Amino acid sequence: MTVTIIGSPYCNLHNMGDEHPEQPARMHKINDQIIASGLEYVLHFADAKPAKLSSLTRAHDKAFVQSVFDRAPKKGEDRVWLDDDTIMMDKSLNAALHAAGAVTDAVDLVIADKSTSAFCSVRPPGHHAGRASSSGFCIFNNIAVGAMHALEVHGLERIAIIDFDVHHGNGTQDIVKDDDRVLFCSSFQHPFYPFTGDEPCRQGIVNVPIPAGTTGSEYREMVKHWFKSVDEFKPQLIFISAGFDAHAEDELGQLRLVEKDYAWITEQIKALAEKHCEGKIISVLEGGYALSALARSVVAHVKVLAN
Repeated sequence: MTVTIIGSPYCNLHNMGDEHPEQPARMHKINDQIIASGLEYVLHFADAKPAKLSSLTRAHDKAFVQSVFDRAPKKGEDRVWLDDDTIMMDKSLNAALHAAGAVTDAVDLVIADKSTSAFCSVRPPGHHAGRASSSGFCIFNNIAVGAMHALEVHGLERIAIIDFDVHHGNGTQDIVKDDDRVLFCSSFQHPFYPFTGDEPCRQGIVNVPIPAGTTGSEYREMVKHWFKSVDEFKPQLIFISAGFDAHAEDELGQLRLVEKDYAWITEQIKALAEKHCEGKIISVLEGGYALSALARSVVAHVKVLAN
């Protein structure tokens, strides 16, 4: 079972300030924990290429993409606020392009059978960026860019996206809400930012609102029907929006998951991938801001992907 970790040093250069929870230290801590775990000896590593404009506009409105390029600060210019939580400085656009590009690279690798699965260790995250908006620390929607690349460039007909971040993947839902080729499953603390996910949706949108304080064992019962939906959909490729901010140690949320719960979720997804799409999984980092818990959870997740 070959797993490729795809990232870029450019992702570390995006910096919204020392007090901002979405910070470069997240990448450093994950890398350190992978080395400490010994996983580096069984994983493959690849540097991401920046996403092409054509890749971005498959998922996003062209005018929106152009506006991000136009607003991006040049060296020495002041930072730009895209929303109340999301800031661009002079290196942010390049980081966002490499984060999205990592996912299209992962699709190419996995579909070409050069890797069974991939974990895109990237930032800024993406699942709050909608078709025409940046939001919630996210500039472009990395996983949606990769999903559209799989559908439009590689001609896949059915893909599943499973999002277990503590926040609803509202941007991803906005992009795929009318696309029957995509099954989107999202669990999230509710009510909680971005205060979406409880509205009526098409059959292929499976939202699971989770009350604050929910433990891992309770969470497992609540998301079990996800896997029945995925099984019936028979995806040709599975994407994971891997947010680890539902961890009990993460102060940005109030769910009570721990590493073994992330391993369990990954095991369920992996079994479905092996049944329907030769084990092909592309996992993309989203949230996770308690640095030690984030790194330990990523290692638990990747260990399952790598057997």
